[in-house]
Amino acid sequence: MAEEKPIGKVTHYYGGIGVAIVKFNREIKLGETIHFKGPHTDFSQKIDSMQYDHKDIGSAKKGQEVGIKAEQKVRESDEVYSA
Repeated sequence: MAEEKPIGKVTHYYGGIGVAIVKFNREIKLGETIHFKGPHTDFSQKIDSMQYDHKDIGSAKKGQEVGIKAEQKVRESDEVYSA
């Protein structure tokens, strides 16, 4: 199996509301499944909610930082992969 290449990185996590701010290095769409991986993090989830500038969006452009509702706790600098 080919090694996974990261498609983004967590830049911030708001624990109170469970939202990860992720900067993606490729376009990403609502409904895609992503995999959060880091020293204390390892889970996959489908993107059900994505926001930019507090507005719901259907896709994020390369280089854009967006908020994603995380099903579990993530940490800054966790890598994000396509699952």
